[in-house]
Amino acid sequence: MAEQPMLKFVKIDRVMPEKRDAEARNHDFDEIYAEYADAKAKEQSSRCSQCGVPYCQSHCPLHNNIPDWLRLTAMGRLEEAYEVSQATNTFPEICGRICPQDRLCEGNCVIEQSGHGTVTIGAVEKYITDTAWEKGWVKPIAPVAEREESVGIIGAGPGGLAAADVLRRAGVQVTIYDRYDRSGGLLTYGIPGFKLEKDIVMRRNKQLEDGGVTFVLNCNVGEDISFDAIRGKHDAVIIATGVYKTRDLQGPGSGAEGIVRAIDYLTASNRKSFGDDVPEFDSGELNAQGKKVVVIGGGDTAMDCVRTAIRQGAESVKCLYRRDKLNMPGSQREVQNAEEEGVEFVWLTAPKGFSGDAVEGVMVQKMRLGVPDATGRQAPEVIEGADYVEDADLVIKALGFEPEDLPQLWGTEGLEVTRWGTVKAEFTSGATSLPGVFAVGDIVRGASLVVWAIRDGRDCAGAVLEQLAGGVAVAAE
Repeated sequence: MAEQPMLKFVKIDRVMPEKRDAEARNHDFDEIYAEYADAKAKEQSSRCSQCGVPYCQSHCPLHNNIPDWLRLTAMGRLEEAYEVSQATNTFPEICGRICPQDRLCEGNCVIEQSGHGTVTIGAVEKYITDTAWEKGWVKPIAPVAEREESVGIIGAGPGGLAAADVLRRAGVQVTIYDRYDRSGGLLTYGIPGFKLEKDIVMRRNKQLEDGGVTFVLNCNVGEDISFDAIRGKHDAVIIATGVYKTRDLQGPGSGAEGIVRAIDYLTASNRKSFGDDVPEFDSGELNAQGKKVVVIGGGDTAMDCVRTAIRQGAESVKCLYRRDKLNMPGSQREVQNAEEEGVEFVWLTAPKGFSGDAVEGVMVQKMRLGVPDATGRQAPEVIEGADYVEDADLVIKALGFEPEDLPQLWGTEGLEVTRWGTVKAEFTSGATSLPGVFAVGDIVRGASLVVWAIRDGRDCAGAVLEQLAGGVAVAAE
């Protein structure tokens, strides 16, 4: 048999450099993916039943007009769909990525409730806005007329940024003060990049900065500048600090090396993704690579931690939660994602203590669910004699967040807080006990969702505009 000639791939354009050839292939892939994404968005949008009572809309904190932008997407009228989407949501591409749709819009879709699978509302919302940015439909912030009034916002998280967007578009001068070196709050440093790409957040930050918002970063209110000084500089002040005080663990060995806070762990990982110098990560203190990791908690922050540890190359990752799967506060979709990625959930367990000067294990109590507590959830009870030890050389505390004591931290008299330490504010306007001072987001609600912070920021900005125009905001009682 004659020898067959060897087949070779030959570049037709011999002038094209190798790099440009790779870029061309990437461009072809991007075009194919874009066509696929467009087809899937239209397919999912066309499944919307356009029901007379849109439960998806009523269960969205922003009351987004979901049926209308789904209908426009199904018709291929994407720019109009984007206009409808952004009319009620300052950051739709962010909500499309991180909202727990299974607990909100998608969980209340009538198609889902009839057993045919939900319309993937979040994915369509993300696609619409990503396309809008790509096509140049996202308009820059350009007030029709500038105003002399100024507003100071303390906190560059989603609530503060949403308020800044509304105020700046109205021509108000806006200055945001934040303790971190980048704006975005938990969007930047708390939520992992695999859920929310950081360039998406930075793009919004740049839009605000280009639109005239002034950012004063690396600024600790109460240390670098006083709260009273901020009040003196501005016609109104919005407190949007969020809640960063971590609930702690008690018990023997709770101060051992290798037991870390979730916020520190996630911040280190996110800083590393920005290319920052992070000694605590490089030393292994806040790095899960090669370690037996135990995460304690059952909320969305715990899910972020376990999935980050998997990506860092942990030897094993376990999540301890004192109730069962049905009673956990985090997103069921996130739990499913974590399980598929190799996380082991150990339900009905709680830490009793820790062994080792550098942590070697978690002393675990087995639990059972007893009678419902004051919130209606079944209270966990200890099963005596069922203790055991989970091996661990990195323990991450993800037990939730509480508000810092702002009146004491800022040396401020007259700022009233609730018995939980959150700022007491009027429900819709955000007006506090101090004239001209408002509060929004988690510092009012307690640890909550990004979408609620956006809602609060937008509502509060409207109340501030009314006050600046001569109206009176109702103070908190």
